[in-house]
Amino acid sequence: MDDTKYQLYKCTSEKEIPYDLLLLADETIEAINAYITDCDVYLLRQTDNIQPFAVAALYKIDEKTVEIKNIAVSETLQNKGIGKYLMDKIKEIAREQQYQYLIVGTSDSGFRQLNFYRKNGFKEFDVRKNFYTDNYPEPIIENGNVLRDMILLKTEL
Repeated sequence: MDDTKYQLYKCTSEKEIPYDLLLLADETIEAINAYITDCDVYLLRQTDNIQPFAVAALYKIDEKTVEIKNIAVSETLQNKGIGKYLMDKIKEIAREQQYQYLIVGTSDSGFRQLNFYRKNGFKEFDVRKNFYTDNYPEPIIENGNVLRDMILLKTEL
């Protein structure tokens, strides 16, 4: 992708947080609010447009590890290579900040998401049992299944 067409920038104000994009990857505003203020939020936009069309929220686990708490691309722009572009930029940022590992969690029924992360070099390393049933008030259905467990994936930077 052409770097001159896109601008990735760090969100500097809570007013800039694009809940519409974040809700593509998380079910509720309450769930997003539980982590978003502890994250560095990055927005991706076209250089000639102020409206972001992709977002990534990064949360520091420890000195070696950063977690992607949320990553999303506007539905109209999905499957066009923008997710890969954003993931490459996230890895670049994490390396610049001296992290050694990047982790991400997704549902055990999120086949498309799991495939995306695997294509981007992530490997499964753990499971958060009953994550969705314990952390969301209503059952979440994805691909015809009630979400229960979160699959954790990791890549070395």
